[in-house]
Amino acid sequence: MVMAAAERRRDAEAELNLPPGFRFHPTDEELVADYLCARAAGRAPPVPIIAELDLYRFDPWELPERALFGAREWYFFTPRDRKYPNGSRPNRAAGGGYWKATGADRPVARAGRTVGIKKALVFYHGRPSGGVKTDWIMHEYRLAGAGAKKDGSSLRLDDWVLCRLYNKKNQWEKMQQQRQEDEAAAKAAASQSVSWGETRTPESDVDNDTFLELDSLPAFQTTNAILPKEEVRELGNDDWLMGISLDDLQGPGSLMLPWEDSYAASFLSPVATMKMEQDVSPFFS
Repeated sequence: MVMAAAERRRDAEAELNLPPGFRFHPTDEELVADYLCARAAGRAPPVPIIAELDLYRFDPWELPERALFGAREWYFFTPRDRKYPNGSRPNRAAGGGYWKATGADRPVARAGRTVGIKKALVFYHGRPSGGVKTDWIMHEYRLAGAGAKKDGSSLRLDDWVLCRLYNKKNQWEKMQQQRQEDEAAAKAAASQSVSWGETRTPESDVDNDTFLELDSLPAFQTTNAILPKEEVRELGNDDWLMGISLDDLQGPGSLMLPWEDSYAASFLSPVATMKMEQDVSPFFS
């Protein structure tokens, strides 16, 4: 719905055919004398730039997207209804809260003659008994001397009043920027998800792939990494160490020299110890 409202707004701005750099900042006098009077009389306004809607059906933060023009101020023609069937007080309930008048009414004059009345209102969110004041402000312009409709069967108080809406702290523009950033991040995440789905191999393709059977693979030719044990031929007394077989060298201390050290001898395997005692004995006899 937000995107549709934004599209309608861009279309409306394009149809206005406004010159580059155009800004709509009318004075109170111009709003009443040139726009509200023309609308009440059924004449075309100088520029069809003000939207027409029932403003009291919405919360104020929903209205900027329904305006035809504006970035920080938004303008609307709206009817007003009575609060009570036989009274002249307007019904200020709107959306999830209500508008509350603040300050005194101010006259709007042209050429020394009062043509309208300006009223300032603040939006409160919630019920009147415990409403929370917001930063949304509205200036309501009505025609001077325009009496209330006498039709008791209708709650319509005025056909048209003109309203200027803005946020005192300009929070709506910040919210729009944050929403645009969130939408851009969501689109980027969605595109990344789509690209990942395109590069991923479907499970059906994996299931249908044919793989070589293990029996059809060529057998590896393995060689015996351990050489067969060979008897070392008996050598002279000077080569006593060469007389030790391969098994005798498996002990952690098999490469140590055969001195009479009980600590060193503790590292020798039993087989190596017996062999060394036999081979070393001629040196000490």
